[in-house]
Amino acid sequence: MVLRDMGKSIRKLAAANTGSEIAEAALVLPLAFMILLGIYWFGRAFNVYATINHAAREGARFAVQSSCATCTPANQSPTSSPAGINSIGAAVGQAMQASGLDPSLATSPAVSYTACPSGPLTCQTPNGSGDPQISICSNVQLVASPPTASGGPSCGVAIDFQYPYKMGLPFTSLNGAPITLSAHIQMRTEQ
Repeated sequence: MVLRDMGKSIRKLAAANTGSEIAEAALVLPLAFMILLGIYWFGRAFNVYATINHAAREGARFAVQSSCATCTPANQSPTSSPAGINSIGAAVGQAMQASGLDPSLATSPAVSYTACPSGPLTCQTPNGSGDPQISICSNVQLVASPPTASGGPSCGVAIDFQYPYKMGLPFTSLNGAPITLSAHIQMRTEQ
């Protein structure tokens, strides 16, 4: 008895449908789909931004680590030789490849830094095959860190590069428009 009454109620509801729900769905579903696509593409852009910053941090970490315990401070850093610069570029490239990014798309921006009092400022770009084109500056006076125990400014390494990203939002001005994401990392040199 209950099932028969429930069946009658469902038939009445189905017969009373005038098509307004279909028209509403036709208006709302494309909008909901565009919002979901936007969430995906902006989330992907944030992921790429986080990845290139992680890669720059890995390169900076590699650049500031001591490679020789008995060397003088000027000769112990990987930034003191072209092979070391290429190794830093390779570290950045490996971190980018681990997340599925193409390191060859990275470009080096124009940068300007203040040199530390301890020596000249040097900015170089790796020239190894397959290395990303990044700017590696050593003996940089770090602006966001407190002075060292000796009272002078902190010195370190700065790594900068840009990476292109294209959104895929159809029916918007962002569809295929290139967006340049920048990575800028400074790290204090280990003593």
